[in-house]
Amino acid sequence: MSSTVVPERVASETAVSESKPAVASTNTLAAHVGTTVRLQGWLYNRRSSGKVHFLELRDGHGQVQCVMGRNDVDEATFALADHLAQETSIEIVGLVKAHPKKAGVFEIGATGVTVIGKPVGEYPISPKEHGTDFLMDNRHLWLRSKRQHAILRIRHTIITAIRDYFDGLDFTLVDAPIFTPNACEGTSTLFETEYHGDKAYLTQSGQLYMEAAAAAVGKAYCFGPTFRAEKSKTRRHLAEFWMVEPEVAFMDLDGDMELAEGLICAIAKRVLETRREELAVLERDVGKLEAIKAPFPRIHYDEAVRLINAHRAAKRAAGEKNQDGTEIADFVWGDDFGGEDETVVSQSFDRPVMVHRYPAAMKAFYMKRDPADDRCALCVDVLAPEGYGEVIGGGQREDDLATLERAIEHHKLPMDAFGWYLDLRRYGSFPHAGFGLGVERSVAWMCGLPHVRETIPFPRMLNRLSP
Repeated sequence: MSSTVVPERVASETAVSESKPAVASTNTLAAHVGTTVRLQGWLYNRRSSGKVHFLELRDGHGQVQCVMGRNDVDEATFALADHLAQETSIEIVGLVKAHPKKAGVFEIGATGVTVIGKPVGEYPISPKEHGTDFLMDNRHLWLRSKRQHAILRIRHTIITAIRDYFDGLDFTLVDAPIFTPNACEGTSTLFETEYHGDKAYLTQSGQLYMEAAAAAVGKAYCFGPTFRAEKSKTRRHLAEFWMVEPEVAFMDLDGDMELAEGLICAIAKRVLETRREELAVLERDVGKLEAIKAPFPRIHYDEAVRLINAHRAAKRAAGEKNQDGTEIADFVWGDDFGGEDETVVSQSFDRPVMVHRYPAAMKAFYMKRDPADDRCALCVDVLAPEGYGEVIGGGQREDDLATLERAIEHHKLPMDAFGWYLDLRRYGSFPHAGFGLGVERSVAWMCGLPHVRETIPFPRMLNRLSP
């Protein structure tokens, strides 16, 4: 059984608490200038000049400096404040003052302090530098830092912007299942689990279910966690990540690209409007985000291949070789782009670029082929600038029953597993399209982060399942 923490109180604090000043938070101080308030939070930092203590308090909304002079409180209170450890949970009472030179900045003239919870020892994450592994092992504590707080706020804003965008377009949120009964596209990147005596898999996507939902409500989207068992250690991949997947009845590839373009613009606009302070903490170049405006360049896969090969030719001309010393070869039409290839393509533009009509052979069985070129699929990837790679992938779905059945056979997939999916073509088939946007890559891009491990509160990677 845990013990109850008994707050330490001094005479001056008791007298103040009896008058019951209003409880405020760091994001509401503007409404309390000139009044005495109570602030509850944690000690982020402390320094002293001997006659004055500077207590930096964080409360989950932000941070504020609380100034306590020796003549402002009794001796016991001043001594207590001089020995507060980092991350002590406290309540501070004091007068809210506006900064004389910095608009929107406030400080507290502290007249009382109450210790609510003492740390059991030195806080593990001190102001000194720490290695990544150490910080990831202490992720539950690392979240309290200014940088991680800023990322969490921006992630929240991105998720809110996504929901508002689709809700504003009269989409219906339809939840897709996490457990799926069949490994419909192979088991190499699926997490297998036991489900009451049967095999089941953690979902990689809710798309097939959203196709069924689109036939019911017209415009549907699901938003939830997805799982990939890829043995990847790159800066772009997680084993568990969140994805939003819209699907729209009677929409073609062009309409799909317009929908994706609008979503990305809405996200960037919301982040810029509401999270400038957090972007400043992250030292994000907001000029890069301000350039995210429609229309986005739209290029065929063939043009992207030309850009990649022009880049490779320039490297050969400069005498460069591959890391293993071999000659740099041309990109082969029909191959998928690697991370470096995506970066090369995106660097040719000042905003996200939409690459459409990839070779059908590299895409999933349900992608509709381009009637103008049967080699290509009616699909699109949105590549973010600055090397952040693909943030959206989608396209138009095959709506012809016989063609879809042939595709399932060609991919050697179990036909009986798709009985319900084929019913969507048997009973009122319709053209439709959709896409998936990965939240974590979007957060990394908006925040300017070098790795996706900081984009989600508790990341799951190839070598990490805790905390």
